[in-house]
Amino acid sequence: MPEQPSSPLVLDPEAADHHAEHQALHERGPATPVDVLGLTVWSVTDPALLKQLLTSAQVSKDGRAHWPAYADTVSMWPLALWIAVESMFTAYGGDHRRLRRMVAPALSARRIQDMRPTVETIVTALLDDLAAAPPGGSVDLREHFAYPLPIAVLGRLMGIPDSQLQSFRTVVDGVFDTTATAAQAAENTASLYKALDDLIVTKRADPADDMTSLLIAARDDEGDGSGFTDGELRDTLLLMISAGYETTVNVIDQAITALLTDPEQLDHLRAGRATWEDVVEETLRHEPAIKHLPLRYALTDIPLPDGRTIPRGDAILASYAAANRHPDWHGPTADRFDVTRPVKDHLAFGHGVHFCLGAPLARLEVATALSLLFTRFPDIQLALPAAELRPLPTLISNGHQILPVHLRRTTDGD
Repeated sequence: MPEQPSSPLVLDPEAADHHAEHQALHERGPATPVDVLGLTVWSVTDPALLKQLLTSAQVSKDGRAHWPAYADTVSMWPLALWIAVESMFTAYGGDHRRLRRMVAPALSARRIQDMRPTVETIVTALLDDLAAAPPGGSVDLREHFAYPLPIAVLGRLMGIPDSQLQSFRTVVDGVFDTTATAAQAAENTASLYKALDDLIVTKRADPADDMTSLLIAARDDEGDGSGFTDGELRDTLLLMISAGYETTVNVIDQAITALLTDPEQLDHLRAGRATWEDVVEETLRHEPAIKHLPLRYALTDIPLPDGRTIPRGDAILASYAAANRHPDWHGPTADRFDVTRPVKDHLAFGHGVHFCLGAPLARLEVATALSLLFTRFPDIQLALPAAELRPLPTLISNGHQILPVHLRRTTDGD
């Protein structure tokens, strides 16, 4: 049983070395107090315990109803938006079922499959742009490939006018920034809600066959009080945009990095020993898009396997990245990226009733992006050593600041 330090582990807001931090969390046991921007919460990294808590009716995501510290925290914590939104992200019980029921049709299997040709067209156009760049030098694939793909897909899926896409990118980036002050975060939130209000006005005046119009209709057409409130509508749109954008960027970024860092993994693909779907799942396990996800709340005292207790009313941080690499789950090779790994189970999309509805779309985007990229540019290489890639300065989002590569294009069709 690990000996517990007397003070919480302070999580680095800039996540300069998140792998070392995850190891430190493992060493403290299945769950341990951590400091997240001045707030003490319980980080859970043991995968069995985390899955148990993610499915327990004794753990809530509704801070307003179930967290005694909510009122004091929401007024001063830089990550207040993560606990204050009114959507299925923070709902509990019947409210969560009501909100998820209205969102699910907008992300149906048919609608996602209908997006496949659109995703392929967007990826192909982005690769055409890369191929047209002057030879020599390097290109930042995060900026010029990983970013524009999910933004364009979201634009089509949600009916966001091109003129509003850039404003959403800017403010969503701010949501994941854990280096901002409370005042800076509040300013970004105000800009974010202005962009959402503008989108609602645009789509209410000119509805179409897109997710935003469907959600607005669910708000306006329900006459029995079960539809969205104005706040729930706005925050549901925020959830769809932020969850469908930043996370997909990171998975594409991390998958490319992993494959270019370890040529043996590409050999497995080219020899038919693994598929692009294997790459997607192993990336989601090895470097999930979200490292830590705020917050959940204990409705009762929760006994831990090591004899300690998470007291009723305490907040819980789902530390997905550390759980995914836990040696009790994936053994002594948990830290290694291996596309041939027989079991690639992970928590990258959550677990239980809050499992991400957009997971099939994210998987489709990433697999399409990777397969077409490496087919078009089979000799692609990192433009600097992997150790020099700088992580995003955030304890939530898991990607790199830039991803420079040499495309080393072939001459056919380029």
